[in-house]
Amino acid sequence: MSKKTFLVITVLATIFANLLPVTAQRTRGRRMTRVDLLVVNGTLVTMDKGRRVIEDAGIAVSGGRIVAVGSSRDIVRMYEAPERVDATGKIIIPGLINGHTHIPMTLFRGLADDLDLQDWLTKYIFPAEAKNVSEEFVRAGTRLGLAEMIRGGTTTYCDMYYFEDAIADETAKAGVRGVLGETVIDFPVADNKTHAEAMAYTEKFVKKWKGHELITPAIAPHAPYTVSEEHLKAVRAFSDRTGSPIVTHISETKREVDDSVKAKGVSPIDYLSRIGFLNERVIAAHVVWPSAGEIGILKRAGVGVVHNPQSNMKLASGVSPVPKMLADGLRIGLGTDGAASNNDLSMWEEMDTAAKLHKLFSGDPKVISALEAFELATIRSAEALHMEKEIGSIEKGKRADLVIVERDSLNKIPAYNIYSDLVYATKASDVQTVIINGRVVMRDRRLLTLDEASIKVSARAFRDQVIKSLGGLEAQPK
Repeated sequence: MSKKTFLVITVLATIFANLLPVTAQRTRGRRMTRVDLLVVNGTLVTMDKGRRVIEDAGIAVSGGRIVAVGSSRDIVRMYEAPERVDATGKIIIPGLINGHTHIPMTLFRGLADDLDLQDWLTKYIFPAEAKNVSEEFVRAGTRLGLAEMIRGGTTTYCDMYYFEDAIADETAKAGVRGVLGETVIDFPVADNKTHAEAMAYTEKFVKKWKGHELITPAIAPHAPYTVSEEHLKAVRAFSDRTGSPIVTHISETKREVDDSVKAKGVSPIDYLSRIGFLNERVIAAHVVWPSAGEIGILKRAGVGVVHNPQSNMKLASGVSPVPKMLADGLRIGLGTDGAASNNDLSMWEEMDTAAKLHKLFSGDPKVISALEAFELATIRSAEALHMEKEIGSIEKGKRADLVIVERDSLNKIPAYNIYSDLVYATKASDVQTVIINGRVVMRDRRLLTLDEASIKVSARAFRDQVIKSLGGLEAQPK
């Protein structure tokens, strides 16, 4: 071979080698698209309108949003990413949505059990809060709750408590999505002593966090029996002006309804409707005792309702008419309530309980199917929070809030129906990996955005403080 021929071959080989990566990136004449993250090889439960379940599915994520959903083969053929999560042998579901809680109350978990709501609140919780709640307390309780929720596959939660700006700060740092309501109540509390102070705090809070990719700031009047008509109207005006959601408790107990009828001449929902409080930005927790007419009022106003079966059972508050609400097309989701009245933040337990409670109460085993229970924790909870365009299902354009669930644990073998498997058999411990807004916050059961060891130390220190503040609880072993 001549020297000239050798040089020509060498040059051609170099050109070909440089072109090879580009050629390899082309499929059927198109270049692969670079994204941030690929999730591949899992069984995908989309919760889209068709409730599609896709075997061997793949998801492409970029900029915190889902850019493509399809077969793994198609996704890896069309997209490349610096990070990949392999879900082989596992289930990919939308992130669970906890529609109602009070996250710092994890630090009151087990403090006062087996009581009705009024005794529980007035004799134990309100006094304990008055003596212990501070910004430091709230931050510690929030971190504890966030860690518990991530471990259980909850990616979005709706909260109402005090020092909500601190809750928002901890939530954003942990990479969790939250609709977070600053509490407005007509007596002095930890962060604000007057209504004027509470409204001023909320104004700053909403202004600071509005437009954040994870945090939706809200205003949270505690309940119609703890906030005056004048102040409820002020809350509604604030929401109208700022566009902020309103988070509140409505019609939680029979006593609340009876007291409202006695004091105001109408039940709580009728009262709130009469004063012009209800609208499509309201998120109403509990709603245990509505009449058929009041369900119609909530429907017409576009109110989101959050069912809290375990908390309502534990406090003997009653059974919400969820089957009726579903049949009438209300925006209704599922929540845990605070860990002080539940006593955990597991949406898996709420799904299981919601399905079984209403079967028992109605005498109809077909009421609240496994699919419907799973809807309540995903797409229907998104609707209750007025966020169904962003979260609640795995679809192109929505936020990339994804959870990967183990299928090989003993409690899940064998499996015949995927919704039955998810609702009646899955536990929080079966959650393996959690992705929120396209960011992996837990991988293979390891928390990536929170320090679990320090969270435990801080929570236990506050336990000692709470016991001391209440004069000791000697009957409670450490």
